[in-house]
Amino acid sequence: MPYRLLSLLLVFVLLAPSVLAQADAGDQRARYAADFDAFWQFVADEYAYFDEKPVDWPRVRTLYAPAAAEATDDRAFLNVLERAIGELYDAHAGFNTNNRASPRLVPSGTDLWAVWQDGQAVVTEVRAGSAAEQAGIRPGMVVREVAGQPVEEAVRNWHPQALQAPDPAAQDWALRTVLAGTHAGPVQLTAEADGRVSAFTFTPGVQRPEAPLTLDTLRHNLGYIRIHNTLGDHALTAAFDEALTALRHTRGLILDLRDTPGGGNTTVARGLMSRLVEAPQAYQRHERVAEERAYGVRRLWVEYVAPRGPFAYTQPVVVLVGRWTGSMGEGLAIGLDGMQRATVVGGPMARLRGAISGRVLPNTGIGVRIPTERLMHVDGSPREAFLPPVVVPPGPVGTDRVLEHAVELLGPDRP
Repeated sequence: MPYRLLSLLLVFVLLAPSVLAQADAGDQRARYAADFDAFWQFVADEYAYFDEKPVDWPRVRTLYAPAAAEATDDRAFLNVLERAIGELYDAHAGFNTNNRASPRLVPSGTDLWAVWQDGQAVVTEVRAGSAAEQAGIRPGMVVREVAGQPVEEAVRNWHPQALQAPDPAAQDWALRTVLAGTHAGPVQLTAEADGRVSAFTFTPGVQRPEAPLTLDTLRHNLGYIRIHNTLGDHALTAAFDEALTALRHTRGLILDLRDTPGGGNTTVARGLMSRLVEAPQAYQRHERVAEERAYGVRRLWVEYVAPRGPFAYTQPVVVLVGRWTGSMGEGLAIGLDGMQRATVVGGPMARLRGAISGRVLPNTGIGVRIPTERLMHVDGSPREAFLPPVVVPPGPVGTDRVLEHAVELLGPDRP
């Protein structure tokens, strides 16, 4: 073989791996860049609440597209997406997967509800029966540090960067995201109460029965059904039917939705409500914002519940709600209120906006989920603005003032 040809062959052999590596890196950059663009465009076209928030969505592309293209693997790419969708500061917007660095979901993955009050991070509610409650965290405590960082600094790291104007809701969203922690391990924080600072470590969560619901008969012959975060499980419909049969002769029913943070679907929810009505009734209004945005034509409709089953439970109903009543649980509450079929008792709910729709990114297969429909009470007020007609603050640990108030409402002395 001629010397010159041999030299060229050796050069090619030596350079080939680096050339291939550069080609692979270029393919990966293109792959992530294309998926980020698909994500960004889906949100731009379909997100239903841009007019309520000072979010500069075009700036989000500028801030995060370069980092997305430079991601070294799917894990890093997902973390960029999570930061980008956090610019919406919407707890109902997220993805169908997570990794150790991903934030836990709020409210389903957190034990704490907190807000900023006079510049301090104040715990306003602790999930009943949760790990945080067992660790000793109580409402009224002021959080000082999270994972060894001052809470202000930790929150600043999650605060949206693409706002056109300040919004206190964004700061509260970032605080709750930080207090939920990540999937990497337990939440570690310090909090102050009565001048004393204490350290806490816990992994958020509650223990639930395996059954989709719990039923009981309380004093005054009142039925009680508690849903165990199963509003997306079609087995709940049959379980609810069986429970109503068992409670058919009670004087009233208490439906406890305070453990439904994970949402569900409208088929299951309508399955439950359908056993409490004797005629079709409107329970919720919808609006598809993207259609008006694209064509200038507003799309608005009302969804109904139709009777189902061998009998309708016609006795009075009280629904219990709180911060861990989320999404479809909120839909059930406003639906039964709108149909005047129940009295809703408790405190503010999770206030998750809208009905969500999804899109799968073509290269990574990551699923994006965002609110694409506005949801409203039948009176036209936003679902997320609903407040129970009967507000009852949670009581001390080991008590249940909300349930006790419901029993009093349905007791023998009711009007």
